[in-house]
Amino acid sequence: MVYDVFDSNETLEAKLLAGKSGYDIVVPSNNFLAKQIKAGVYQELDKSKLPNWKNLNESLLKAVSVSDPDNKHAFPYMWGSIGIGINPDKVKAALGADAPVNSWDLLFKPENAAKLKSCGISFLDSPTEMLPIALHYLGYPTDSQDKKQLAEAEALFMKIRPSIGYFHSSKYISDLANGNICVAVGYSGDIYQAKSRAAEAGGKVKVAYNIPKEGAGSFYDMVAIPKSAENVEGAYKFMTFLMKPEIMAEITNAVRFPNGNAAATALVDKEITSDPGVYPPADVQAKLYAIADLPVATQRIMTRSWTKIKSGK
Repeated sequence: MVYDVFDSNETLEAKLLAGKSGYDIVVPSNNFLAKQIKAGVYQELDKSKLPNWKNLNESLLKAVSVSDPDNKHAFPYMWGSIGIGINPDKVKAALGADAPVNSWDLLFKPENAAKLKSCGISFLDSPTEMLPIALHYLGYPTDSQDKKQLAEAEALFMKIRPSIGYFHSSKYISDLANGNICVAVGYSGDIYQAKSRAAEAGGKVKVAYNIPKEGAGSFYDMVAIPKSAENVEGAYKFMTFLMKPEIMAEITNAVRFPNGNAAATALVDKEITSDPGVYPPADVQAKLYAIADLPVATQRIMTRSWTKIKSGK
């Protein structure tokens, strides 16, 4: 079996759109899935070959049907939020005991970012996930196509750009765990993995995760079969395996992401299901927004903005 890990949806999408990806199963996020369905990348699922479909979470199936009407092409594997991972000790040392660790003010107020620069700040390298955070912070729709609003989101990032250490969608896990950075905007489960690694290394480095009070992005990782898949029967068998409650519970216990399997919840460690950062309560969930599938023209604007932000010019 060949198992490849990619650090961004953009990397996977490039392989899929090129034609023969070489994969029988892929796991894109829901907003990328939507445009890939439109591009004709995926097979429709034969649910008669998926007897464990009944175990899936109906609420999540409904939520992701925005990207995949009637759940014809994929099912939800893992989901989570995009929030702020911190090293509490270093953040308090830089900003004091009253540091706004549960607010986007922690990063988007230039005076805070400047003080955190010395201990290290990172953001995900993904314009379609990062720019909506700035739009939301500014009070605009996260799926805005308004050029003026998008320009303001870019300007907000440019104000704090001198304080940002780097943009990467996986490096922050080890860097948080090792104490090499003190703030990372990243995926909830990844930050919990950093927390676990830090604890396993002796616990000298503390890691915490917060969903900002203003709200945050949510994502759903989906399981689908490319049209170019060569071992389709094997793909269905693997999907059926993934839909077993005990398997999904084991995966959630390992990676700290909530899963899309309703029957698995009772089997997940209580320490995880009771953690509001992993399984947010209803009032916090209400403030989460899905990452939208945006028109190509808007995506191009975002990509240009992001290139400018990363270069700092």
